[in-house]
Amino acid sequence: MRNLLFWIAFPFLIPQALYVRRNAPRFAPAGGPSEGSVGSGEQVHLLAIGDSIIAGVGATELCKALVGQTATALADSRNCRVSWRAFGVSGYDSARVLERIVPRLPDVAFDYIIVSVGVNDVTGLSTVRQWRRNLTRVLGTLQAHSPNALVAVAGIPPLHGFPLLPQPLRAAFGMRGRALDEVAKKVVNKGENSLHVPLEFEPDPSKFAPDGYHPSEESYTLFGRHMAEGLLAMEAKNPIA
Repeated sequence: MRNLLFWIAFPFLIPQALYVRRNAPRFAPAGGPSEGSVGSGEQVHLLAIGDSIIAGVGATELCKALVGQTATALADSRNCRVSWRAFGVSGYDSARVLERIVPRLPDVAFDYIIVSVGVNDVTGLSTVRQWRRNLTRVLGTLQAHSPNALVAVAGIPPLHGFPLLPQPLRAAFGMRGRALDEVAKKVVNKGENSLHVPLEFEPDPSKFAPDGYHPSEESYTLFGRHMAEGLLAMEAKNPIA
């Protein structure tokens, strides 16, 4: 029903969507190197792939964005050294992640993988079938690349609370985001070593970067902890081989 309502309503929202696309502020990805390490002790490897969340838009440096904060939380909890690498591009949907990022993965077996994708499938009007197929292929390729890795897929954030988006476009994208996130949960839950991590938070403007669309550094820290907690809970059930 939500899928049908979205497509019925969207033609009337096209002028709003075009206005936002033309006038939205464009923030650069986070600065700093795309790889790093944190902590000491036994070394484990963390990979992050996906969209602008992985690129760290809204943070000053990648170490303060999702990948860096997930690595820090893992290192603190496991008393280990986490070496991390990030492959994220702002604006990428699931098709572009599959076609342009996945083939570039380094020849390293990772212990942990975090994935952020989906917002651009909402705004780019990917169909449910395309979204399901692409996400399934991304996860399958990651599993083949690093068979023992634990994979945490970030949920699609609550677009209905994004300050940048005007109403009723905000409500429509929020509805569509929830629908695609339900599909993502089903895809992710089919894997033994994969986990869907909901990105649920109060849609307060203070939780966002100044663009009103991406997380603030404070929110990245919180999201990183949630991703690490999900990975560690999964590891307790399925220890890294």
